[in-house]
Amino acid sequence: MPIRWRLTLFIALAIGAILLVLGVALFFLLRDALLSNIENTAERRAVSAARSIRSGETLHGDDVEELALDGVFVIIRDGEGHVLNETVNLPSESGAEDRVWRTALDTGEPASGTVKFSGDDPEYIYAVPVDPPHGSARVVEAGKSYESALEGAQAIGAILAAGIGVAFVLSIGGAYLLARAAMRPVEAVTATAQEMGEGDLAKRLPVANPGDEIGRLTTTINGLLARLEAAFRRREEALTRQRRFAADASHELRTPLTSISGHARMLDEWALEKDRETARRSVHTIRREAGRMRGLIESLLTLTRGDEGVPMEVGRYDLGVLAKEATETAAAAADGRVSVEYVPRDHKVMATFDRERIIQVASILLDNAVKYTQDGGSVMVRVEERGVSVGLAVSDSGVGISEDQLPLVFERFYRADAARAEGGAGLGLSIARQIAEAHGGTIEAGSDLGVGSTFVLLLPRQKP
Repeated sequence: MPIRWRLTLFIALAIGAILLVLGVALFFLLRDALLSNIENTAERRAVSAARSIRSGETLHGDDVEELALDGVFVIIRDGEGHVLNETVNLPSESGAEDRVWRTALDTGEPASGTVKFSGDDPEYIYAVPVDPPHGSARVVEAGKSYESALEGAQAIGAILAAGIGVAFVLSIGGAYLLARAAMRPVEAVTATAQEMGEGDLAKRLPVANPGDEIGRLTTTINGLLARLEAAFRRREEALTRQRRFAADASHELRTPLTSISGHARMLDEWALEKDRETARRSVHTIRREAGRMRGLIESLLTLTRGDEGVPMEVGRYDLGVLAKEATETAAAAADGRVSVEYVPRDHKVMATFDRERIIQVASILLDNAVKYTQDGGSVMVRVEERGVSVGLAVSDSGVGISEDQLPLVFERFYRADAARAEGGAGLGLSIARQIAEAHGGTIEAGSDLGVGSTFVLLLPRQKP
């Protein structure tokens, strides 16, 4: 059964049960009130007649008739139960009738009960014992038929039943409308969800009322869809990068492998025996290409370890000391072809980082600067302070990078041109950026074509 009909049924049954309980309670309260009114009227008339007799008054026919207004009948009896005066013609004595006046005589206290003189409806009888100063009257009885009260109660019951029935029918209609209004947002959400195709996470579910439970649920689902969309987008980007990475790695490995394979075949077929000089050059080429492959594989492993989030061994170090050490190493490798200098500072520049990895970044930046600077050029290294960050800047007077290519230099296997591709696979800056980001930092790049480039490694002073 749909939720709409279940809600309708539940609400209708709940309202119906409440109406039934209230109707039954109201019926019995009104019925008791009507019956109590009959009894109170009879009791007041009996007490009034008894008070008159006790005071010595003689009740004549007119007096008794006055007491018998509103359908009340009055009976005056002597000590034997004989009727001295009455406003109704009583039928033959009945045991039920005798018990009321006799109980009053025997106990000396008022007594009440019901009798049936005629018809199906009983009469209420209230008997009061009297002891007048003269006369033979001993009991005064007043009574009234329940017929009017029962008829009134029956009419009230019919009205209540009809009202409850109409209210129940209206409650069913109201419950259905309420359930339909409550489920309308769910139907809208369902329709929108059904329109979503596989992988189509750009759509959002409609939120009719953000403040109610369904609105909050829909908002939560929309947030989940947004996160899923972002996750799928990142997944697609990662897969794209992975495919490009695999293609580039295959391409980079294919060239040295082809060279190694060709020279090995040449050595095997004739060079070892017929041309010792050619064989020596082939062995040298094989060793060079093998070293190139080894460097490429080590770079790939470094990137893979960075992607997997290998833990770092961080400590508190002076970035200036590290920059000076890396500069001296790069200057020795340049062997005078390029001037490599460190601009010292007059105080320490402390930061928290993994020393070995930051040295690797500095070495990558210095190696690129030396490699792409013409003979006689210069490379300058300095340490900067920028608020909560510290920086290691490497500037060169090399060939520079065009403005449109500068944002791409950190992509894996990307090389701006053939001249900058010499001797490298295009992974150095990718590794450097990965290490910087692992420290909560970044690398800034600026360059003027034909003038030179500046790369700045920025690190937070404190551990991120």
